[in-house]
Amino acid sequence: MSGKITVRGRVVLPDMILDDGAVSYENGVITAVGRFSPEIARESEVIDCGKNYVSPGFVDLHLHGGGGHDFMDGTVEAFLGAARLHAEHGTTSMLPTTLSCSDEELFRFLDTYKVAKKQNTNGADMIGVHLEGPYFAISQKGAQDEKYIVPPVKEHYEKILSYSDDIVRWTAASELPGALQFGREVSQKGILVSLGHSDAMYDDAKEAISSGYSMLTHFYSGMGGLKRINSYRYPGLIDAGYMLDFTVELIADGCHLPISLLEYIPKVKGVEKVTLCTDSSRGAGLPDGENIILGSLANGQSAIIEDGVAKLPDRSAFAGSVATTDRLVRNMYKKAGFKLTDAVRMMTLTPADAVKNEKKGKLEVGRDADIVVFDDDINIMKTIVRGNTIFEK
Repeated sequence: MSGKITVRGRVVLPDMILDDGAVSYENGVITAVGRFSPEIARESEVIDCGKNYVSPGFVDLHLHGGGGHDFMDGTVEAFLGAARLHAEHGTTSMLPTTLSCSDEELFRFLDTYKVAKKQNTNGADMIGVHLEGPYFAISQKGAQDEKYIVPPVKEHYEKILSYSDDIVRWTAASELPGALQFGREVSQKGILVSLGHSDAMYDDAKEAISSGYSMLTHFYSGMGGLKRINSYRYPGLIDAGYMLDFTVELIADGCHLPISLLEYIPKVKGVEKVTLCTDSSRGAGLPDGENIILGSLANGQSAIIEDGVAKLPDRSAFAGSVATTDRLVRNMYKKAGFKLTDAVRMMTLTPADAVKNEKKGKLEVGRDADIVVFDDDINIMKTIVRGNTIFEK
């Protein structure tokens, strides 16, 4: 018997489902995808998943923590604990995400990420980091702490870029002074520049597109729509999301956006332009009624888990979500009514493509053996990361 392993089940591909399919892998890399056959059984160890689905592992480009941990805690334990919690819910790749914070906290986050990535053998693969801030519009700060929000200054972001080569995505408000130059310089380094927590209007968004911005962070949240100015109506950033060639990111927890919009947006944009994200706080995996801290334990803000979402104590705004990726796929499949292939694509291939990661997001020869097995209700049965089974129900 060779070291080859084959997972047999209903294999989810971007455009179809193979009812008796097989995904084979060896040394953490996919070696074959196709119909199951007796020859495959002779040549490899077979994991028979019956009628369960065999899917690419879920890719989350925007999450702040989970299982009681927040990445801004700046501890290896927090990174590993959150990575484990999300792996149990089907996430195989993730971008640990910051909040607007002091440089001291940011650099501690970046240092801790490097250590945690090397030690991470029991959770979702850490494929880089996402900096959410600190270059935001104060009026669209949401649950971000205003005292850390600043405009983009070249010396500042160059200092951050020179400090770390792990930055894969950066969210900023493009209408701020210096933000277009920021977009050009950061995108030229291969980093996904995303527009969010912004008062940008349609014309600003057009400039942003031409300056390297290519995604809208948590579409509808932290941005405005149509405005009337001196009797005339002007399209805002929400409108630009439909009208321009942005990939849009949806927190599909059923709270941040109603099901009616979850039904509508991918129909207009196409599933290849919609990526799902959890935007999860440390409250992911915790029950309603829990009081949590949004951001670091030392400098974060209080929030409460209620109705399946995190809220500021005065209920004036959501404070991130407590979702996991299986919940997002379930909502898009069961409630928004998309084909399973499309619901999965928005949680796998679309986000992987957005960050130009050709090793993740698809069951394809040569890609990482990141596989999740689930039933028809999207209950996770098994999670495999780069060929290693790290969760099994």
